[in-house]
Amino acid sequence: MKVRIITILLFVVSFSQGIAQKVDFGKVTVAALEEKKHPIDTAAVAAILFNKARTFFSYDPRVGFSINTENTFRIKIYKKEGLKWANYKVPYRIGYEKLNDDRVEFSDCYTSNLENGKVVKTKLASEGNFKTSINKYWKEESITMPNVKVGSIVEFKYVLKSENIVEFPDFNFQKDIFVNYSEYTTQIPGFFVYKAIAKRSSELIFESKLERGSLNYTLNDGTMRSENVNFEQAKNTYSAYNIPALKQEPFVDNIENYRLSVTHELEKTQFYQAPVKNYSTTWEGVAKTIYEDKDFGKELQERDYIKQDLPLILKNIESPDKRLDVIFKFVQDKMNWNNKKGYYVDKGVKQAYIDATGNTAEINFILISMLNFAGIKASPVLLSTLDNGVPVYPNRTIFNYVIAAVEIDGKQVLLDASNKNTTQNILPLYAINWTGRLINQDGTSQEIKLMPSFPSKKSTNMMFAIDEKGKISGKYTVYRSDYEAFAFREKFLGMNQQNYLEKVENDLKGIQISNYGIENSKDLSKPIIENFTFTADNECEIIGDKMYINPKLFFTQTKNPFVQEERECPVYFGCPKQEKFNFNIDIPQGYELESLPKPIKIQTRENVCTFSFNCLASGSRIQIVITEDINKGMVSSNFYDELKSFFKQMIDKQNEKIVLKKI
Repeated sequence: MKVRIITILLFVVSFSQGIAQKVDFGKVTVAALEEKKHPIDTAAVAAILFNKARTFFSYDPRVGFSINTENTFRIKIYKKEGLKWANYKVPYRIGYEKLNDDRVEFSDCYTSNLENGKVVKTKLASEGNFKTSINKYWKEESITMPNVKVGSIVEFKYVLKSENIVEFPDFNFQKDIFVNYSEYTTQIPGFFVYKAIAKRSSELIFESKLERGSLNYTLNDGTMRSENVNFEQAKNTYSAYNIPALKQEPFVDNIENYRLSVTHELEKTQFYQAPVKNYSTTWEGVAKTIYEDKDFGKELQERDYIKQDLPLILKNIESPDKRLDVIFKFVQDKMNWNNKKGYYVDKGVKQAYIDATGNTAEINFILISMLNFAGIKASPVLLSTLDNGVPVYPNRTIFNYVIAAVEIDGKQVLLDASNKNTTQNILPLYAINWTGRLINQDGTSQEIKLMPSFPSKKSTNMMFAIDEKGKISGKYTVYRSDYEAFAFREKFLGMNQQNYLEKVENDLKGIQISNYGIENSKDLSKPIIENFTFTADNECEIIGDKMYINPKLFFTQTKNPFVQEERECPVYFGCPKQEKFNFNIDIPQGYELESLPKPIKIQTRENVCTFSFNCLASGSRIQIVITEDINKGMVSSNFYDELKSFFKQMIDKQNEKIVLKKI
């Protein structure tokens, strides 16, 4: 099965037997409790026997419409590792400006066990229900089911109610354990138009029909008169059978991008005797809606707070390139990110500038305003970070981050001043997520590719000698540029140097490091350079009169990261990269070269990955040059078999030996 990321569902009727599978909640059988392992996924630690949910609207004259989602679960525990599935958490929103907090209520929570051949049920008591505050915008309601053991079946229901009609709840058919049957029904009155988007829609059974409804509607005309209003609503049912667990695979950007699911985006509303209100039907509509928000467009136009400082930092600087560098460095150094993402301001750019701290929007809005005020065209680019999903269709709720795009000398430069280690066109790794959306004040927008087209490079150079006992001593130098340098600065520059060197020694199979030095750690425009001397005692194997040396020494890969028979998700490498190894080896006195691995060059179709390996000998010296290139940041799962074969060949070659023999 190959994953298709996003498919828009057309609202047509599809008839299929079994769509309305009848499940009797609360009626647990002896046979179900006696089952020792799942009949399909025999390794399953637990399985969801059914999950049925329904989202519908209710109306209250005091607050208007609310979205309600009822969710019902029946879960079988097969193994000790599956006991965690007897605990369930539901996050919900709080802290709205104009709406009441969301609400969650659990009910009908029972654990069924088999005792003396009979089904015995234990009801959840109040002490098994918990409320937890996550932050000022989110809380969490959770339950811990009672008397759960291997073989138990747990059942529970909950209702999530929200007055926020824009954020329609998502529904996931696929879980991290096997699901026997999953069904989701939406009942949407004609006052609302939502676009339904399914991931892997071909795996869903779909049925749609129209229903009639009525409500006592309060007119918004100042009179507060009520009228009985008849309407039609769409009842859509999605269902799926025998859904395998979604398992984590190596090199995945965000596993949630590929989960079998349905989401909804509000396109427009038209309430009784009220005009149509459009939301996000096109990218232009999305851009216009966002720009008109006071916490976005108005904040970008705010300039008074920078008028005093900007002339001082740009004094005697006329070149646009230098102005760009100086402004970016000024904002990056002055402002401190409070670890809050978003594309709307929190306290506002002026207060953030005074406090020297702010969220992503505040810091990058300051940058954009300064650049524009200095005559350099800059615009906001909305994006969704890796952990937040992919904005493939016109959608304003998926975005959670904003950066700056600058046009200078006919080129586009992407900037993020909220991170202390970014440079021009080097963004935080979590922001490299497919595409972003540049938006203009007039409602126009354009797609921006976030994945870099240039490779980030890491080059490792070593000169070392081997003595007659197989001990290695030499010098090590490594150069890191672009994203390789960024990743190093992010991960290691804040670490205590002694702790860092202990980590390097452990990672490189116990080598001993001395005379460590590092260059350009603070100069972000230059590559990071590390150098040290080292010794290693266990990299050469002596058998009889022969010495065996792995050409790549302690950098050798021994395991292929791609071992599954099939791949569900695209392969995500992050960004194009090149890693190069250049070794010069002095062989020990009393030994001569018997054999070297043969040179090889391999590559995949479309030059996605290449590998070259070359060994040369001259007198008592051996030179090894190894180059590994990954030329795409993401590769389709259709490419998986070829990637798997490529990595196998590359790893096999790395593990061939240089053979020396005693003279």
